[in-house]
Amino acid sequence: MKNLAFLGAILLIGMSSCAQKNTLVLTNPLALDRPDETIVMKRADLEAKVGGIPEGFAPVLKLNGQNIPSQADDLNGDGTWDELAFVVNFKASETLSIDVENVAVSEYPQFEKRTNVRLGILQPDHSYLEVDEYMAPSCRDSFRIIAQGESVSWENDKMGFRNYFDCRNVKDLFGKLKPGLIIDKIHTPEIPNYHVLSDWGMDVLHCGSSVGAGGLALLENDSLYRLGSTDGYQYKKVVEGPVRSMFDLIYTGWHVADQNLSAVERISVYPGKYWFQSDVTVSGFSGEKQVVTGIVTSLLKNDPVDFEANADYRSIATLDVQSLNKDELGMAVLLKNNEVTKVARSTDIDFYSLGYKTVDEKKFSNVISQTYYVAQKVNADVPARHYFFAVWGLENEKWKSIGNFKAYISAEAELLSNPIVIGK
Repeated sequence: MKNLAFLGAILLIGMSSCAQKNTLVLTNPLALDRPDETIVMKRADLEAKVGGIPEGFAPVLKLNGQNIPSQADDLNGDGTWDELAFVVNFKASETLSIDVENVAVSEYPQFEKRTNVRLGILQPDHSYLEVDEYMAPSCRDSFRIIAQGESVSWENDKMGFRNYFDCRNVKDLFGKLKPGLIIDKIHTPEIPNYHVLSDWGMDVLHCGSSVGAGGLALLENDSLYRLGSTDGYQYKKVVEGPVRSMFDLIYTGWHVADQNLSAVERISVYPGKYWFQSDVTVSGFSGEKQVVTGIVTSLLKNDPVDFEANADYRSIATLDVQSLNKDELGMAVLLKNNEVTKVARSTDIDFYSLGYKTVDEKKFSNVISQTYYVAQKVNADVPARHYFFAVWGLENEKWKSIGNFKAYISAEAELLSNPIVIGK
């Protein structure tokens, strides 16, 4: 009887610890409102503030008794979550007390999905099957489009983005006219043609043989080597959820001059932002190199701009009547000021017409042209981070002004420089 009583007490203590509530104190250090602020905490950091979280349980956050949108993410694929991501609205200089309650992972609440990532692979019945991991076809023998929308696609409630899932490896844009997620519907009867303006929006960018909207290259001996036509090119989904989605693009056999390099680009997207985050890791060299990203200039008439977004960040940007709908489209790259090595504009030569034909069917050349770019310091096996911005004047009148666009970029830089302070 005593043993049964003892076991009962242990069970009660265990159940109590799982249901135990703790508090996080979050402070906005800026005298600015911060809507849709996404906060990411490593499990170890969270447990250091609220105590250990039993296996099979995850934290649910509450503000004034209401659940805060969140997700507990397993980033390394070991079956156990290791980061908590959540979205909170802050007023200027506001401090919030957030209740933390552990619940069984199987009972974790569902939240409105505001981010999305998708690679759909063409099936014999002409449908597209979503996959979590896949190897792109080589262009050496023939060119084949096997992906839904030709691309790996990702989005939030503001913009949609895509990266061609073939040797071109150029990034492109979907402009949106209203909140909502659309990439699952691309190339289906719901959205059969994304090149024409619809009630949701459209594909807004002409890329040509540029890097498009944030494609990657390496600057080596004053030459640009596109991250494309690699020996291997693989997609791997990491997480997909209501408050962030993340995936890897994995490249092997990246031949730069006489070097054989590899690279991984980890892309993350969050709600309410007109940008995505890119962490680029290059391997196979010693010393320091310069990774490049940039913006297509083929329809650009106004001069691009290069400016200090704030004390920590620098940006290159364009805004012009340069969308495929013949209206205003703005694009920008934001990165740490002390990591910038060069800002320049490539030649506008049409290398395809000169015989450098990588993909004849698309009149595409692997030689980069019509690109405004920024080079960033990168060390081997160490991620280099940048943010790529895109806004569309048809979605919001304020995006017709370069001044408004620059102000938004600077405001986002201030948020990145002054993260939410987390206490207990």
